[in-house]
Amino acid sequence: MSFDNAYEAITEENDSSRWAFGTGFDDPLSGVDTTVPAELDAARLSAYCLMLGDDALVMSHRLQEWCTNAPELEDEVAIANIGLDLLGQARLLLTRAGRADESGRGEDDFAFFREQGEFRNVRLVELGGGHFGHLIARLLVFSTWRLALLQRLTASPDPVLAAIAAKGVKELTYHRDYAAQWAVRLGDGTELSRERMQDGLDDTWPYVEELFTTHPVETAVGVDPASLREEFGDVLTQVLSAATLTRPEHPGIAGVAGRTGRDGVHTGQLSFLLAEMQSVARAHPEGTW
Repeated sequence: MSFDNAYEAITEENDSSRWAFGTGFDDPLSGVDTTVPAELDAARLSAYCLMLGDDALVMSHRLQEWCTNAPELEDEVAIANIGLDLLGQARLLLTRAGRADESGRGEDDFAFFREQGEFRNVRLVELGGGHFGHLIARLLVFSTWRLALLQRLTASPDPVLAAIAAKGVKELTYHRDYAAQWAVRLGDGTELSRERMQDGLDDTWPYVEELFTTHPVETAVGVDPASLREEFGDVLTQVLSAATLTRPEHPGIAGVAGRTGRDGVHTGQLSFLLAEMQSVARAHPEGTW
C-alpha cells in the first residue's frame, strides 16, 4: 500500500486496495523468491515471522480503534497511517511465515482462523482503552523497541525478512518520532496533560520487561531481544527527560509458569479483540465481495 494519507486508501478509485477478509487481495510477496536459505531452519523462521507479524497485526487493530477519538483531525490521519503501516508489515510477515513452512497458509488464514493460544504477539500490543496518554505511552514503547529490532533484522540471512525489515525501519522511524513528540508535548504541557502522560507510562511499564525476554526461536533465526535493552533505555531516557516525566519502576507482569505472549499466553483483552477482528471471516469463511 502506498498512499499519502489514510483517506486516499478508501476512495472509489482505490477500492481494490482495501484490505479486509473476502476482498481477494493480491499476494504481497507475489514474484518474490521465498526460498528459505539453507542455513536457516524453515519451521523456526516461520515461527519467528509469526511473532513479528502478530505484534504488528494486533497493534494495528488497537490503533484503528482510535479513529474518530484522537484530539485533532491531523492526529486521526496520523494514527490511521501508523496503523496502516503496521498492517502492511503484518501482511508481509504472515505471508512469509506461510511460505517458509510450506503450509500453504496465507495472511487471511493466520489473521482470521487461529485461536487466541496460537497467537505469538507480546502482551503489550493487546492493551486497549484508556485515554490519549495511554495510547502515546504504548506507541512510544512499542515503536522504540520495534525500530531497534528491525534495524538489526536488515542484516538477516533471510533476504525476504531483511527486505521487510528495511521497509519497516523507514515507517517506524516516523512512528517513534510521532510518539516522542506527543510525549514531550503532554509531559511538558499542562498539569493535567502531564498527569495523563505519566499515568499512561505507569500503566504500560509492567509490560516492558517482556519485550526483552529471550525466546529460543528468536535467538535461533532472529535477534535476541535482550540486546535491544540498552538502545531502548537510552531513547526513553532522552524522551522522558525532555518531557519532564518520571521513568516508572513497576515490576514486569509475570507469565504463567514462565510462559508469556511468545508462548501463546495472553491477557483477557486479546480474546475480545480477536472476536471483533475475526467475526466476519468466521461467519462467512468462503465469502468474497
